[in-house]
Amino acid sequence: MTDTTVLRQRVPEQPSEPAPPRPRGIAAGLLRTARPRQWVKNVLVVAAPAAAGELFSRHALTQLALVFVLFTACAAAVYLVNDARDAEADRAHPVKRRRPVAAGQVPVPVAYAVGGALGVLAPVVAARLCPPSVAALLTAYLAMQLAYCVSLKHVLVVDLAVVTTGFLMRAIIGGLALGIPLSRWFLITTGFGALFMVAAKRYSEAVQMAGKAGATRALLTEYTTGYLRFVWQLAAGVAVLGYCMWAMEEGGVPHTSVLPWRQLSMVAFVLAVLRYAVFADRGTAGEPEDVVLRDRALALIGAVWVAMYGLAVANW
Repeated sequence: MTDTTVLRQRVPEQPSEPAPPRPRGIAAGLLRTARPRQWVKNVLVVAAPAAAGELFSRHALTQLALVFVLFTACAAAVYLVNDARDAEADRAHPVKRRRPVAAGQVPVPVAYAVGGALGVLAPVVAARLCPPSVAALLTAYLAMQLAYCVSLKHVLVVDLAVVTTGFLMRAIIGGLALGIPLSRWFLITTGFGALFMVAAKRYSEAVQMAGKAGATRALLTEYTTGYLRFVWQLAAGVAVLGYCMWAMEEGGVPHTSVLPWRQLSMVAFVLAVLRYAVFADRGTAGEPEDVVLRDRALALIGAVWVAMYGLAVANW
C-alpha cells in the first residue's frame, strides 16, 4: 500500500455543498408557507349571505367562490412576506425553524416575490370581477396585515385588535360582494366572537410557555394570563349578548315557521361558546381550527346550530 493511498484513507472527505432547492421542493414549500390549514378561516366569507338566505343562487355561489380564492391569496401573500421577513429569527426557534423559508426549502427572495405577486394580483382581479368595495377591503386587509408583520404585532392590545379585525373583514366581504346589508348585531357577534377565539389562543400559548422564554411569540411575555383570561371572558359574554339580540331581531316581519328556530338557535350558540371555553380555560385552545374540527361534541353542537339557523332562514 503506497503512502498516497494511506493518506487518502485517513483524510475525511469534505462535505459537499448543499444542493439548491429543486423546483418541485420550492412549490411544495410555497404551499406549506401559505398555511392551507388556515384556509378554513376564509369560509367566513359565506357568513353574511348564509344568514340572509342568499347563498344558493348561481351568482352568489360564483361570486363567493371567487372572493374565497382572492382572500386566500391575500392571506397567503401575508404569510409569505412574514416568513421571509422573520426567516433569521425563525431559524433560532425550536418549532418555527421547520418552516420552509427558515429551513431553506424556499429561498427568501422567492417568498418575497410570490407574496408580492399575490398581494398585487388579488386586489386587481377583485377590481375587475367584483364590486369596488371588495377590492378596497382586500387592499385594506393587506395594508393592515403587512403593518402587523412589520410592527403592530409588537404593540400590546393592538395585536389582538388587528387579528380580530382580519376575521371581521372575512365576514364583511361576503356581504359586500353580494350587496347584502349587514346587521349591526351580526357585526358585533362576529367581531367579539373572533376576539374570544384570538384571546383564548393567546391565553393558551401563555399558559403553555410558562417558564419557557423565547419558546413562542415575544409579546406574550408582556401579557399576564389573568389579563388574557379577562379578555376572552369579556369577549365571550359580548358575543353571546350580540347573538341573542341578533336572533331576537325580526326586522318587523313575524315568523311563520313551525317553531321559532332563530330564537332557539341561541341555545346551541351558547352551548358552543361554553364548550369552546372549556378548552380555553385548560389552555389547550392554541389552534382554534384543531379545537373546532377535532372535538366531536363541539362539532355536533355546531351542526345543530347550522340546522336550526338553516330552518330559520328557510322559514320552515
